[in-house]
Amino acid sequence: MEQRDEEESAVESSSDEILSAHHLTLPHGLTHEEFEDLKQAVTEFHVYRVNSGQCSSLLAQRVHAPLHTVWSVVRCFDKPHTYKHFIKSCSVRENFSMTIGDLRDVTVISGLPAATSTERFDILDDDKHVTGFSIIGGEHRLRNYRSVTTVHEVERDGTICTVVLESYVVDVPEGNTEEDTRLFADTVVKLNLQKLASVCESMATLGLQRLRTAYIKWWSL
Repeated sequence: MEQRDEEESAVESSSDEILSAHHLTLPHGLTHEEFEDLKQAVTEFHVYRVNSGQCSSLLAQRVHAPLHTVWSVVRCFDKPHTYKHFIKSCSVRENFSMTIGDLRDVTVISGLPAATSTERFDILDDDKHVTGFSIIGGEHRLRNYRSVTTVHEVERDGTICTVVLESYVVDVPEGNTEEDTRLFADTVVKLNLQKLASVCESMATLGLQRLRTAYIKWWSL
């Protein structure tokens, strides 16, 4: 009884802050079985404290390429334009070394409600395949934006594929609704993930072709 009272008190005292419930909602594009396999990772890396006036979301993308190929692209904080549609250019600060706290300056293509973005490298775990960043400045409407991306091997119908999970939390701009903000951010992330899949699948196909060519040459010796 005391424990229940304590829990209720904690909820009341933080009524303007809740935890995101991504681990309870199946992202589009995944089967229930795949999501069950990924729930532990979602709970560990993709749960946020969401304050009043913020929104959060989790998106998934299946990629028909090896995990190491996908991770080699996702982990490069200095090269987001490799798969992110709306980036015109990216430059890193002096003494950049792919370590936590490094900064990048992004210029956004014209036509979007943004011009520039200054972003901080927050997470890099090559063993668990986790990376993330925060937007800390620039001319845009994505205030207090934080994002985490994880890469996973998933078995489906006896075949191993790679699944990328990307989540974020962001302020809702004045004059906008949570739904409007989430729709905009989800659309950008979804298009980026789709391009990531295309880039990595092309890399995997090219790598396989080179392997076949090398094998044929070796066999003909």
